[in-house]
Amino acid sequence: MSSQFDQDAASYDRLVGANPGYHEHLRLSARRLDLPDRGAGAVLLDVGCGTGLSTAALLETYPEARIVAVDASAEMLAKAREKAWPDTVRFVHARAEDMTAALAGEGPFDGLLAAYLVRNLPDRDAGVAVLVDHLKPGAPIAVHEYSVADSGYARAVWTAVCWAVIIPLGRRVTGDASLYRYLWRSVLAFDGLARLEQRLRDAGLREVHTRPVDGWQRGIVHTVLGRR
Repeated sequence: MSSQFDQDAASYDRLVGANPGYHEHLRLSARRLDLPDRGAGAVLLDVGCGTGLSTAALLETYPEARIVAVDASAEMLAKAREKAWPDTVRFVHARAEDMTAALAGEGPFDGLLAAYLVRNLPDRDAGVAVLVDHLKPGAPIAVHEYSVADSGYARAVWTAVCWAVIIPLGRRVTGDASLYRYLWRSVLAFDGLARLEQRLRDAGLREVHTRPVDGWQRGIVHTVLGRR
């Protein structure tokens, strides 16, 4: 899967930037971690950071925190590193499942954001367990993710937007729409919210609950929250 993200890394920011609310929804999920004092003294983990858009949301929300951002795609990380970052932000190349070794000496963390990650994990339960293992007791996690399985209306809207906008735009910009067809299929096949919440509980999280986003993605993108 990381090879597909490698292939489209150069155009990724342009394409997602065409999605109304994309950046604001990431900031919304970052705010929902509800950390005090602009993150002063906190060390945060951003898993599945891609080109750094979720990292930027964390940094804007918690400018006093230190942030470690992890992704499996080398090309996505290369694009992230090209951007201007303070020395409080560090990028690490690793799969979520393998990041324990890559993060040796780091953590446990005071908060974690996983944006559009869990759906792409080859072993979701094992991957979520690794995320939880990197949190301090009581620390929050925000899983920012698509979930449409519980709503026929959401599935219909998602399919319509994919085939009318996302897939054609991806083909026009990159010459190859395979990543965006994968996006469409993977969202349809992914957990409903009840199943996703239960995965998080099974991994050892408490206070698990879901909050919506606004705009056309209401009922499609969600913030699933919990604490270790």
